[in-house]
Amino acid sequence: MFALGLAMAAFVVFVAGVAHDRRSFSNAVFLGLALALGALDGAERLAGTHDRAAHLLLLALVLLAVAGPFFAALYLVGNGVTMVRKEGVRPTPLLPLLAGLAILAVIALEVAADRVGSPRLSQVTMVTVRLAGYVSFLCVSYVIYALIYSKLPVARRADYVVVLGAGLLDGGQVPRLLASRLERGRAVYEKLASRGADPLLIVSGGKGGDEQVSEAAAMARYLTERGFPAGRLILEDRSASTEENLLFSKAIMDQQRPPAPGQPAARCVIVTSGFHAFRAAIIARRLGINGQATGARTAGYYWPGAMLREFAAVLYSYKLVNAGVCALIVVLPLAYDVVR
Repeated sequence: MFALGLAMAAFVVFVAGVAHDRRSFSNAVFLGLALALGALDGAERLAGTHDRAAHLLLLALVLLAVAGPFFAALYLVGNGVTMVRKEGVRPTPLLPLLAGLAILAVIALEVAADRVGSPRLSQVTMVTVRLAGYVSFLCVSYVIYALIYSKLPVARRADYVVVLGAGLLDGGQVPRLLASRLERGRAVYEKLASRGADPLLIVSGGKGGDEQVSEAAAMARYLTERGFPAGRLILEDRSASTEENLLFSKAIMDQQRPPAPGQPAARCVIVTSGFHAFRAAIIARRLGINGQATGARTAGYYWPGAMLREFAAVLYSYKLVNAGVCALIVVLPLAYDVVR
């Protein structure tokens, strides 16, 4: 019952957080806590019954929890190999492979510590497993909530649609990932217009060192060639990162429609890839942008590596908090051994 009470409390905080601002990373953490504590309460209830079917279900859940990391590691390694084969040796394709190998390394360390029986190795293993558990909990919580966030409906009225850029092919061609964002941005624009709004569409992306034109120019060309009215387009062609995409787009919106004293800024819908929507929303919240993000479809094989990259970026953005928690995980067992 204690675990159930904590799970319900975490869920209430999660619902309140989403109602207040669904762009907060804390929403993902409290959702993860609610699910984990709910699962713990369910396991306790199954263990406390005398029903054979309940005990078999509990056994299946325990086996799943024990074997889950191993099968997750195999999946990530396989996906990493697929990513490298299709996308080449770059950071994002390598992430699933590295994550899978890291999980297998932790499992191997546990097996070695159990077989060797060394107190020092056992202590190192315990700390490593706890660190891995902490990062894994945050990662799973982030992924679950990011999936939920990317499916939430967009605003019924908005002044702007902001489509975030991505790297171009052959120096100037729009790749499938960026085309998917543009098609989603166009669909959002048309839906807003059908509801009586009069939005403008901002295409945001600067010119990389290996690109012949800016991402914004290539995006605008893609849309106008397919019948989108050029007069409803605004090009933001200076940015080189998601944060700059949003910061420079905000400057355009504030300049064109400056907020009146005591009134909210112009409302926008930010369009990006599904795996990127939640992190873009977190950044938008930090910059004070009045808008939510929505996600376009992405190839299934690309999703795990891209989501891991997004999670790593969010984890780094909260580096002080996470470094403090990790330090406690390392120091507290050592302090306990010293005191004991």
